[in-house]
Amino acid sequence: MSWLIDPLSTDFVVRAALGGMLVAVICGVVGTWVVIRGMAFLGEAIGHGMLPGVALASVLGLPLIAGAAMSALVMSAAIGMLQRRGRLSYDTSIGLLFVGMLSLGVIIVSHSRSFATDATAMLFGDILAIAPGDIVLLVAALAVTLIVTAAFHRAFVAAAFDRRIAQTLGLAPHIAQSALVGLVTLAVVVSFQAVGTLLVVGLLIAPVVAARPWAQRIPVIMTLASGFGVAAVLTGLLVSWHVGSAAGASIACSAIALAAASALVRGAVDRVRRAEASHRSIHGREPATPVSPPSSILERP
Repeated sequence: MSWLIDPLSTDFVVRAALGGMLVAVICGVVGTWVVIRGMAFLGEAIGHGMLPGVALASVLGLPLIAGAAMSALVMSAAIGMLQRRGRLSYDTSIGLLFVGMLSLGVIIVSHSRSFATDATAMLFGDILAIAPGDIVLLVAALAVTLIVTAAFHRAFVAAAFDRRIAQTLGLAPHIAQSALVGLVTLAVVVSFQAVGTLLVVGLLIAPVVAARPWAQRIPVIMTLASGFGVAAVLTGLLVSWHVGSAAGASIACSAIALAAASALVRGAVDRVRRAEASHRSIHGREPATPVSPPSSILERP
């Protein structure tokens, strides 16, 4: 068991594990809605939209998280403004801002003498550098995420079906959409330290993909996704420790591997159940019925 205990003997790995688990829970909760609402491109755009602020903070010697937050807020506000004007589609607006902010970030970083080091930290994060103050920030971010998610749960579900229904029920879909974009922005910003801008979408999506075949209800999916995310963080840190690979990339790859494994196991379970049902039908015990995963995760909110 030394391979499991040795990494935990160092303070920075313990802080990385704790911070990574907090990030995993935040991404598990927010990522559920990202997958349900098809907002993965928005998450990726906000992640890359943070680059100018992070780059500027790096060049000026300011806290990177502050630069990331300001740049992400500007990105979110610009997307909302273009969306309200109605002249461009949602995807087109995001695409234009995505490329523009990414290019601006690279231009700013190119003026830094440590361009390669800065770019690597921005794109892939540095979870092993998480400090006690970052843990406090992540705890606060998790509390905000849970409160907003609980407060807007009915509005999120109704808007996922039909915005007009949500409006008729008095659930203010426009406010709910703004709240959801705010949650995605918060999740991306606080995840920046752990996995960087390039890999944050993997931590938002992969654990949810791993959880969806095993649950119908949204709260259950959030719980399972958080668990898969925590497992990905711990696995990634262990791989990074023993193999010497980048911690953020190892975590993202672990999350994707868990999603693939979950799909394979779910498929195997379904095949076994169908075979058992067919066997019972042949012996006249009961009619064979197909076994398939839930058709919609929104049937029982």
